[in-house]
Amino acid sequence: MAQPYREKIDKMSSEVVDSNPYSRLMALKKMGIVNNYEDIKNQSVIIVGLGGIGSVAAEMLTRCGVGKLLLFDYDTVEIANMNRLFFRPDQAGLSKTKAAEQTLQHINPDVSFETYNYNITTIDSFEHFKSRIEKGGIVPDTPVSLVLGCVDNFEARTAINQACLELNRSWMESGVSENAISGHIQFIVPGETACFQCVPPLIVASGIDERTLKREGVCAASLPTTMGIVAGMLIQNTLKYLLKFGEVSYLLGYNALLDYFPKDNIKPNPECSNSICVKQQKAYQEYLKSLPPPVAVVQEPQTKPSTENEWGIELVEDEQPTTATSTKPSNTQFEYTYEKKPTVQVNEETKVKVNESSLEDLMAQLKGLKK
Repeated sequence: MAQPYREKIDKMSSEVVDSNPYSRLMALKKMGIVNNYEDIKNQSVIIVGLGGIGSVAAEMLTRCGVGKLLLFDYDTVEIANMNRLFFRPDQAGLSKTKAAEQTLQHINPDVSFETYNYNITTIDSFEHFKSRIEKGGIVPDTPVSLVLGCVDNFEARTAINQACLELNRSWMESGVSENAISGHIQFIVPGETACFQCVPPLIVASGIDERTLKREGVCAASLPTTMGIVAGMLIQNTLKYLLKFGEVSYLLGYNALLDYFPKDNIKPNPECSNSICVKQQKAYQEYLKSLPPPVAVVQEPQTKPSTENEWGIELVEDEQPTTATSTKPSNTQFEYTYEKKPTVQVNEETKVKVNESSLEDLMAQLKGLKK
């Protein structure tokens, strides 16, 4: 009988030995990238949807040593899923939640798992899903640290959005385009950023039922590369948020054809169709008003730049008044000037002699270079 590749350990260690799965992760702390990497074991994350993005995201968090994962999906593993990462052919027919838990527990037994095989958009399932956001943390009856949406339809995204708005919990949404060559992640903070319904997709704004577009025998394209990249972006953003390092992206896209990564921050829509979002926006504005005014920063007077250089170049203030036709801004300008040298009066004959002498010196230098 095969033995586990390692015994379960009680805490993360930075000891560099072959049997320690955390040594290279803890090296981030030694290098000053993360101050408290071991705090990852105190974090709990919900992942909704174990498809091309969600399954890879779950594996990444498991390998990073997250404390607890709560996995939601109602689909089963199919052979058609083998063009993606994570699932194996021998898992065909199993529920995605069960197959994922089996694989992830073997990868890292330190992680705790909760799996739920149901559709979160039904009334009963939605209430239970919301209760796990509110009480599924590492400490019983405490909220989870973050919710990740890795679903492929508007209805499920709206359900996640609604639950997080009602509970005032931040979440991250993700997706890949139907042609499989672009994707995005979005960090949604109730009241502070646009919720998922603030700027609905064009298909929804046009009043088209997306379910009518899913025809029998027709499926969207998928590339494991695009989905893996988007999953990596999502978990990188998740780690930055949970461990408080770097800059958390609010909206980050990816275009595979151009290798283009656009960034943005979508402000909430005051006329959002979701009334709870509008209430959260007002609450956030009141919170901003309650903050103390920013303290003015007194800047030290600027010292005159040093002019000690071989060319004698220095910065001087431009004392010439600007005119209406001037292209210079009205604020103080600086320009480069050469250090003034004493002038010598010479006649034309002297100039000619100087030029001839200079040419002779130059020719001699050139001949010397050729040798």
